[in-house]
Amino acid sequence: MQEDVLKNLLEKVKTGAMPVEKAIQELKSYSIESVGDFARLDHHRALRTGFPEVIFSQGKTPGQIVEIFNKLSERNDRVLATRLKPDIYEQIRSQLPEAIYHPLAHLLYLDRIPDRPKVPGVVVLCAGTSDIPVAEEAAITAELMNSSVKRFFDVGVAGLHRLLYHLPDLQNARVIIAVAGMEGALPSVVAGLVSVPVIAVPTSVGYGASFQGLAALLAMLNSCANGVSVVNIDNGFGAGYLAATINNSK
Repeated sequence: MQEDVLKNLLEKVKTGAMPVEKAIQELKSYSIESVGDFARLDHHRALRTGFPEVIFSQGKTPGQIVEIFNKLSERNDRVLATRLKPDIYEQIRSQLPEAIYHPLAHLLYLDRIPDRPKVPGVVVLCAGTSDIPVAEEAAITAELMNSSVKRFFDVGVAGLHRLLYHLPDLQNARVIIAVAGMEGALPSVVAGLVSVPVIAVPTSVGYGASFQGLAALLAMLNSCANGVSVVNIDNGFGAGYLAATINNSK
């Protein structure tokens, strides 16, 4: 949508229908938009990076989320809000009738072209059922960025045969996201089986000595397997974004 607006603007300048000075003013207002006194939206982000600015909902009021979401949806076919708790969604659902809410991943998103072609190649794994919310955050993010995703859940190293059952799919992937809490061993095991990048996501799942995911984070950072990169604790969005960027690159 943003590219169409920009092309239309340039065509008007080209044909003389719009003076250059007017076009400059249009571009200035199109780039950054102030929303009240609480947000400044970067409308050129999709042109620069391929995906619009994403709303981090945690800490924002319901009214702020609605206003930002609506402003972004005016200029984008896709809008994504992360870390949106179910009780907040219930307060705003009637104001965002087009949007879809995923209660497990705590994601609210709009996709006006859901059937757009997607690039195959992303696999999302998680060690245990308790890690699924973070894994789904990663998977849905990658899908919104035009990557198709295969999901294999509850394949942790406590039952290694469950992971090995999916070995052909792992070896045919272009990039793998491995989500794990507890001791965080899954990414190291996976990286020793494949020749593609493995994005490790530590989760805050585990008993006291896991320190809310710090143990898994340190284990992943200290992985002896090659090809492992690590995002922050519970950062499924960051992993999904990176995986789609890798997968969609030519």
